Amino acid sequence: MRYALASDHAGFAVKEFVKQRLLEYGHEVVDYGAKSEAPCDYPDHGRPAAEAVSRGHCERAVLVCGTGIGMSIVANKVHGVLAALCLNGVQAEYSRRHNNANVLVMGGWLTGKLMAEEILERWLKAEFEGGRHAHRVAKIEGNGGTLGG
Repeated sequence: MRYALASDHAGFAVKEFVKQRLLEYGHEVVDYGAKSEAPCDYPDHGRPAAEAVSRGHCERAVLVCGTGIGMSIVANKVHGVLAALCLNGVQAEYSRRHNNANVLVMGGWLTGKLMAEEILERWLKAEFEGGRHAHRVAKIEGNGGTLGG
């Protein structure tokens, strides 16, 4: 599978760790930056990575900034992206199983290497369950009828 990766300076170390793991698992990685811990703006890297998913250049993405909030907002502005900020493995697994998230977001200030590994592994292994969840995801995407019903 082909993954887009992006971070700002605060998420750089976690992004590099995720990159190493994805490559070890045999995935292809497209790194949209940051290239170092030098200060930079998360939208400059996160938006192109999310757009790579939207356009089909990459199947999924992993984005990391200090808290994960900024990258989540940026990614979810891109059509076709379902980005989930995950602080633990349970959230990561269910973001795939129930929400079909195609972008994983982590907070570099909040996520150590052991937790990043658990989050990544559970996200990679989980599959979308469909069923009642497909109807809900369709509503999020504007394809599932009226909200609240």
